[in-house]
Amino acid sequence: MPVEDCQDAIRELYTFLDGELTEARRAAISGHLDGCHSCLEAFEFEAELRVVISHHCRETVPEALKERIAMLLAKDPATSD
Repeated sequence: MPVEDCQDAIRELYTFLDGELTEARRAAISGHLDGCHSCLEAFEFEAELRVVISHHCRETVPEALKERIAMLLAKDPATSD
C-alpha cells in the first residue's frame, strides 16, 4: 500500500517508530521518508524526542497512579461525561 501523501506518512509515524507496521507498509513509509525532507525531519525529531524521554524519564511511577490510570483506561466511554 503506497503512501498517499505527507499526512498519510505523518499519521503513521508513531506506529512506524514503534515497529508496529507490516513489512510492506514500513517499506512504503520508509520510501516516502527517503524522498520527503519535511517528513524526514518530523521523523528524526520524534525519534530523537523518544530517546531523550527514555533517558531522562526513569523515575518510578507510584503504584496508586498506575492503578488510577488503569481504572480510567478500563472505564466504559459510554458511561463517561
